[in-house]
Amino acid sequence: MFTVFIKRKLILGALLSLSAGAGAQPVLDGYIRDAFAGNQGLKQEWLNLDKAVYALQEARSYYLPNVSFNANYTLADGGRTIDLPIGDLMNPVYSTLNQLTASNRFPQISNESVLLNPSNFYDAKLHTTLPLVNMEIGYNKQIRKELISRQQATINVYKRELVKDIKTAYFRYYQATQAVAIYQAAQALVRENIRVNESLYRNGSRNATALTRAQAEGQKTEALINEQQNNVKNAKQYFNFLLNRDLLADIELDTTALSAQPPASFEGVGQREELLQIKAAQQAFSLQKDMQQSNRIPKLNAFLDLGSQAFNFKVDSKTLYYFGGISLQWDLFAGGRNNTKIRQADAELKQAQAQLDQTELALKLQQAQARNNLNTAMTNYNNAQVQASLSERYYNDQFKVYKEGQLLYIELLDAQNQLTGARLQLAVARTDIWIALAALERSQAAYPL
Repeated sequence: MFTVFIKRKLILGALLSLSAGAGAQPVLDGYIRDAFAGNQGLKQEWLNLDKAVYALQEARSYYLPNVSFNANYTLADGGRTIDLPIGDLMNPVYSTLNQLTASNRFPQISNESVLLNPSNFYDAKLHTTLPLVNMEIGYNKQIRKELISRQQATINVYKRELVKDIKTAYFRYYQATQAVAIYQAAQALVRENIRVNESLYRNGSRNATALTRAQAEGQKTEALINEQQNNVKNAKQYFNFLLNRDLLADIELDTTALSAQPPASFEGVGQREELLQIKAAQQAFSLQKDMQQSNRIPKLNAFLDLGSQAFNFKVDSKTLYYFGGISLQWDLFAGGRNNTKIRQADAELKQAQAQLDQTELALKLQQAQARNNLNTAMTNYNNAQVQASLSERYYNDQFKVYKEGQLLYIELLDAQNQLTGARLQLAVARTDIWIALAALERSQAAYPL
């Protein structure tokens, strides 16, 4: 026997108008936005995107000159020397000159021995290099761009999964609250049965057996209420966990969200971010292959040193110097390493294509199954509505007969359990529609990010 309160509680959400379009879900959308801002897993994906952007900036920096300051100071003694026989060469000449001039204007000098390792010598310079021709730099920059695109797609994939999980958790929480309401309604019926049995027992129309059975049924229903209340707590905590907020925070139930309708169109899966992920990886592998093939092109770099070098830390115009030039590197033989890397990149490219084909087929299957599950959920919901209506009518009829003393309590109890089960089945069927809607929305990548 439904009360007005129970009718409003259980039937309001059941009025799904299948001819209407999908309505707005302001409260649920607000929760989703909160999750986008606070979910820890999503924050990690954003950090991965930041890393990819920094990697691109690093790749671009290789186009710019690289300037470094290099300095060294040496002390040395012993070791190899260069002997210069200056005295042996010049002293005979000086002696002859002294005789001719009758003077000592030309003194005798000694042979010199110069260390190969300079002692008390410094060399300080600014060393600048600039790549003129280096194909790897360009390819590496393009690869980094593709990795950014892949990470952006990864973020959207995570967001869509998060949307589905939040909606599913939201509807599961509502289902749990409905179960509590249903068992509380059943408890109200049990209390009414106890009241009637007590009255019949006092009047001598019934023995104590029916009353005892009704009281036992009340204890059983109370245990079921406690169990469902625990399910409500668990559902609430999981929902709040997805939003990264206090696990015991209250959840607002939005009747608009609970009246969501299936999308009117059935589109393909061409815009699924999973495909964009694979395509970006595929493009990166293609660029990787091209980069390995570019090793056949020589690398050309320019360099320039500006510095000062001298003994005893002397600095003047004569110690300053510059030294520049162009260097060419052309790898002619590397033991077949480049060809091996090219073959590896080609294998990865083919693997990505196979993964793309498989994923496209899997996404089409996912979408078809989501549509089938939604159709089944709607059919089950319609059947559950009819069953709930018939069970209510059957219980009301049985209760009237029981009050007149023409029905056993066990038969009334069976009608009551049948009514409670029908109400639960209706609540589950209604929730299954919303969950199927969330899954279909996910398979179509329909939620606006």
